[in-house]
Amino acid sequence: MADQTEKETFGFQAEVKQLLQLMIHSLYSNKEIFLRELTSNASDALDKLRFEAIAAPELLEDDPDLKISLDFDADSGTVSITDNGIGMTRDEVASNLGTIARSGTAEFMSQLGKDAKSDAQLIGQFGVGFYASFIVASDVVVETRRAGVPASEAVRWQSAGDGEYTLESIERAVRGTTITLTLKADEKEFADRFRLSHLIKRYSDHIAFPVMMPPADGDGEPEAINSATALWTRSRNDISDEEYQEFYKHLSHDFEAPLSWSHNRVEGKREYTSLLYLPKRAPMDLWNREAPRGLKLYVQRVFIMDDAEQFLPLYLRFVRGIVDSSDLPLNVSRELLQAEPATDAMRAALTKRVLSMLEKMAKDDVETYNGFWDEFGEVLKEGLAEDFANRDKLMNLLRFTTTVAPTEAPRQTLAGYVERMVDDQEHIYYLTADSLAAAQASPHLESLRARDIEVLLLTDRLDEWMIGQLTEFDGKSFQDIRRDGLKLPGDETPDKDTDASDETPAEVVERLKKRFGERLADVRKSERLVDSPACLVVAADDMGLQMRRMFEAAGQEVPESKPTLEVNLSHPLLTRLDSEKDDARFDDLAEVILGQAQIAEGGLPEDPGAYVGRLNKLLVELAG
Repeated sequence: MADQTEKETFGFQAEVKQLLQLMIHSLYSNKEIFLRELTSNASDALDKLRFEAIAAPELLEDDPDLKISLDFDADSGTVSITDNGIGMTRDEVASNLGTIARSGTAEFMSQLGKDAKSDAQLIGQFGVGFYASFIVASDVVVETRRAGVPASEAVRWQSAGDGEYTLESIERAVRGTTITLTLKADEKEFADRFRLSHLIKRYSDHIAFPVMMPPADGDGEPEAINSATALWTRSRNDISDEEYQEFYKHLSHDFEAPLSWSHNRVEGKREYTSLLYLPKRAPMDLWNREAPRGLKLYVQRVFIMDDAEQFLPLYLRFVRGIVDSSDLPLNVSRELLQAEPATDAMRAALTKRVLSMLEKMAKDDVETYNGFWDEFGEVLKEGLAEDFANRDKLMNLLRFTTTVAPTEAPRQTLAGYVERMVDDQEHIYYLTADSLAAAQASPHLESLRARDIEVLLLTDRLDEWMIGQLTEFDGKSFQDIRRDGLKLPGDETPDKDTDASDETPAEVVERLKKRFGERLADVRKSERLVDSPACLVVAADDMGLQMRRMFEAAGQEVPESKPTLEVNLSHPLLTRLDSEKDDARFDDLAEVILGQAQIAEGGLPEDPGAYVGRLNKLLVELAG
């Protein structure tokens, strides 16, 4: 190499510094994965070169045989891995190896540092494989030249993982990248041919490029130590569960095994192979709908692109895997994919395959599916609006908390709810609330509890929106128990507007209407309350409280709506209110009753200070 020039020292991005400090400790028990991560990165670089060389064959220069070379020096305690792939420019090196430029970084970093086990899981979800080198290395050197650029524009990156790295221009005759690790004193075990070849066969045997090492006796040409056959091209019967799991880790850079996978070859009008995985943990950027997503796309075993989002709907953005098509052209782009007739057919088939995986898991392995739902259930709900064709399948995959099993974790199905319905029940009843505790304490549940009618308790932020996408399940329509027109089994008509009974005069209702005036849509006697004095009811066509808050949080205007106050005329507070002749005391007690109803709905009184003052005044009078 020629003289080194333009050597500069830079500080790592703050997030990288923190990551390097924590990684060594949190991943120490699984330190051998550094080799899997580096081999995976080398394979990606070869894939990218092979794709770019379709349009620009000159990028292959005089070295068309793509491979990965692994070497070591036991005396100096070094391990090096070289690929003759796409390589990197100086700017790409600084961007890829000095920063973590991806969405979700801040949230990811905020959760690190709690304990080693959870850190390892988070790091695995985030996928920062190159930095795993510092688990075993005291010094890391990366030398690289991008394919197609002059030898003089090669770059050397070097760091001891201490917060800084250097960049300098070098001469490099060959394209691609070499990473050299100087092993820590207690990690010299990795500078051993048997150890390295064993790890490659264990973690990276499925890589589609040969991993070359010098022969065991040191004489002769380097030899391949992996099978170098793309795993998805092999028969399912020839692939072990461990191989599938290791391929997933290579593909996703996840440290945990997947929950499930499906390997399938389609022949006939369309010919393609798919290998789809369901992760165990949600990625950090799951809720960023703009984050890169999708499957790795191959055409006739030639890598085309990462994150081909055209093959799965957005609500399945957590699925990882590959699709290898024989029908698409090699020069296909993201734009051309949209117009390809084969794309829509493959998307529909792959979507059904993922949903079938979930149906099978929900039926055969309830505990595993419950874990999946806890991680991905909320995003799966998006499909009810996005994927009408598969709505019935999705409805069977939904899980709920209900009054029959009011646990924090949703475990009840709609089919199970229908089986438990009481005689003559025509609706699936539901209640939205900010929390499970608020839902369980809602006065709206009282009459349904008295009749042993089960209610879905919806507390996720998307639930009111989700339920709005549904019309019926198994012939049963959905009904919000907080709205007008509640009809229960045995009722001849919906809630009556009758304002009086023989035992209690209607005057109190009229006085309340006069007190609240235009602040409420109406005041009326309630048929749904048993133990509570009052509740607020939303009109059938008004926006619900949960949706209203979502719109307001997004800065959007929401239409004005006024609730109806329903009062329980048999409650002692209403009896006391009816007998109150002093207008000022009537007004105070009426405002307290309205405030209680607002709080029970998860809101606040219009004037919290005045509400507290009135309540304190009444308490003092009661005590005195």
